[in-house]
This record gives sequence, structure tokens and C-alpha cells, in this order.
Amino acid sequence: MNRITPLLGAHPYIRLFRGRTFVIKVSGAILADERARGAIAEDVALLHHVGIRVVLVHGGGPQLDAMCERMDVKREVVAGRRVTDARTQELARMIFRGQLNTELVTAIAAYGVRAVGLSGGDGATIVAHRRLPRTVRDPSTGVEQLVDFGFVGDIDAVDVKLPKMLLDNDMMPVFCSLAAMTDGTILNVNADTIASQIAIALGAEKLIVCTSVPGLLEEKDDPRRLVSYGDLGTVDELVRSGAVSGGMLPKLAAVSDALRGGVPRVHIIDGTRPHSLLQEVFTNEGCGTMLVQRRDDE
Repeated sequence: MNRITPLLGAHPYIRLFRGRTFVIKVSGAILADERARGAIAEDVALLHHVGIRVVLVHGGGPQLDAMCERMDVKREVVAGRRVTDARTQELARMIFRGQLNTELVTAIAAYGVRAVGLSGGDGATIVAHRRLPRTVRDPSTGVEQLVDFGFVGDIDAVDVKLPKMLLDNDMMPVFCSLAAMTDGTILNVNADTIASQIAIALGAEKLIVCTSVPGLLEEKDDPRRLVSYGDLGTVDELVRSGAVSGGMLPKLAAVSDALRGGVPRVHIIDGTRPHSLLQEVFTNEGCGTMLVQRRDDE
């Protein structure tokens, strides 16, 4: 009976979410760990098999960093955002689409799901432009500098005809974090931003950000201070207090955009923990941070 009890507990959530769309973003840190990658693949396959329409978006920062170091290409990050010169762009195409996307698609396929690897340029799903040079203030130091981000893209338009077609035919779209300009130039676009904009365009029920931290923390690096439930005000306060910084800042900007764009719930979880995704979706207590636009208890 003990083995049956978790299934019975998941039943109401399966009924609630069957036929709904989840956009799930998987960090490069998870894909770097073969065990964690396998667990995520198994979890998203289970979501698919119980009738949840899943779109995956993945990053690949650690793998790109490793390749840049191997190829003696300088890595530059300003306020949590990567500067992408021509050589880094070339390596990003190789790593994101050629390696990581293929590995994740085949890992999911091993569980009987027809996953399809994509970039934002496929089907003109994500059209972007090169980010103009801008003055950026590093919140941790207060220093401002003019930054040319190179082949980094900001999204102009999202057309979800292709992912909708795949979902309607019982397939799982798996996007890497590349987009294209109208002239065909390939750009590196933040994976959290891509996931957020796809979630908005699809009218997703949830955006789930699988990263390597437990969720949002009231105090940096203290997992005991996990924020289990919050809203846009919570996000703003954590940014103002300095509790989040670096690469978490663009992540929270994307989360806020999703909530303001109509996605009802956004979750941030530690995807390196085995089956944390299922725990977050199918249990009342969850395991990470759930954010809404405005809390019901206010």
C-alpha cells in the first residue's frame, strides 16, 4: 500500500493538469550531470505520458565556458549576462545545438517520447535583434560601464505555430538557447528569457525553472531561508536587498516577465535533486519556490 499512496496523492494533480501546457527550462548545470540529466528526462517523459503538454528549453553556460577555456577564448560576463563575440557565438552553436540539444532529445526518447530538437530559428519561432551597446550597472559593485554584448539577442517576436503543431501531434519540442535575426544571423539568447516568452505565447499553465539552487533564498547561500511562496513584490524585494545577484538577476527578470505576461505560476527548483520536478508538480508541499503575480493572502 505504501507504494500506491504516492500515486493516489498525484491523482488530483494529474486530473488538474492533463491537457495543460508546461514550459520547463533546464539549466546547463543539470545537463552537465549525466545522472541529473537522466532524471529530468524521465520526469518530463512521465509528465508527457500522463497528458501534460511539455515544452523544454535548455541552457548550456557551463559547457560553453569549458569549451571557451579549452579553445583559449576569453569569457566575459557583465551583471550576470554573457558577452558573445564571433568566436564564442561559433562555439555556442556547436555546444547548444550540436551537443546538448541532441543529448537531451535522445535521453527523453529513451522513455518513449518523440522529442524534437529545435533552435529559436526553426520555423522562425523566435526572431531577435542584436542587443545595442548599453550602459550596465553591476548591482554588486555599483560600477557602470558601456558594454557591447556582441552576438547576444533580444527577442522581437515569438511565433508558436511550430511548437503547437508538435504538441498537437504528441511530440515534445526541445529548444536550445539560440535565435535568429531576419537576415539569418544566429544570436545567443538567454535561455530563461526564451522559456518565459514561449510560456507567454503558448498561454502556459506553468513555467518551471530547473536550476542548481533550491529556489529563491532570503539570504544568499543559506538554503534554510528558502522562500516557498511569493509574488512579484517578493522578487522585487529580494533584488533590492541584494539577496540575489549575478546570473540570478536575468533569471528573475524572465520570471517577472512571465508572471506579468499572464503565466499563472512560475516555479524555481533544484533540478539536480533526483525527481524534484515530480515532487514540485505532484505534491502539495513541493520542494522549491512557487511565484504568482499577486498572493491571494494579501
